[in-house]
Amino acid sequence: MLRLLSALLLVALASGSALPFYKPSSRVVNGEEAEPHSWPWQALLQYEVSGGWSFTCGGTLIDPDWVLTAGHCISSSRKYRVVLGEHDRTVTTGTKQVISVAAIYVHPEWNSSCLSCGNDIALLKLSHSAELTPEVQAACLPPRDYILPHGTKCYVTGWGRLITGGQTANQLQQALLPVVDYAHCSQADWWGSTVKETMVCAGGGDSSACNGDSGGPLNCPGVKCEWEVNGVTSFVSSRGCNTLKKPTGFTRVSAYIDWIEEIIGSSLKCSC
Repeated sequence: MLRLLSALLLVALASGSALPFYKPSSRVVNGEEAEPHSWPWQALLQYEVSGGWSFTCGGTLIDPDWVLTAGHCISSSRKYRVVLGEHDRTVTTGTKQVISVAAIYVHPEWNSSCLSCGNDIALLKLSHSAELTPEVQAACLPPRDYILPHGTKCYVTGWGRLITGGQTANQLQQALLPVVDYAHCSQADWWGSTVKETMVCAGGGDSSACNGDSGGPLNCPGVKCEWEVNGVTSFVSSRGCNTLKKPTGFTRVSAYIDWIEEIIGSSLKCSC
């Protein structure tokens, strides 16, 4: 079921070289179809249902053995697998890699009854290493505790709903979401006390993430690499995905670098 918590609507679908090879245009809700494989770390998360597999969330490949996603995407009662090298969910191609999830690590302070408390982050250990190809690459993550400047032009990507309450996308979508810094996003007529300093706000106008984009990346111009994944898609407003002054909320990845490295057992590496 869709969880409605503290006036937030989870972005998850309840039913079911860090360098893109395409320079995105200046332009998910009110986004556009991404160039195939232009965000090669984008992952698609599915869970097992009777007779097959159902799409539920997005994710980010951060290492050949690990995928980053949102805590609220995970249920202990479900079996998951990850699809890498995906673009069109309706077409079978040779670029796809389908890998089962061997272990799940949800942040120990994630509380499904308190989305606004933060810590909406999880790691998926793959049953075998992904093969790195032109279509499948590990993302670069930002430096520890890095804060994105206000107005930074980032892109959210995913197969979520194209409009509030509408259909999910078959082809990977991207949308430009400028960063809204904490000083602005925490104002009373924006998100107020709901937003925490361990989060990133981006958007707040016509374009946004929506149900099904949860767990996927917020791709931003990088410090170490041309692109770095600075956010994990977490929530939107209960009034609609693209609500004025209610930017999409992301878990701020830079606040969790220590936890990520502790779980994966090594320092994060990527090829820029």
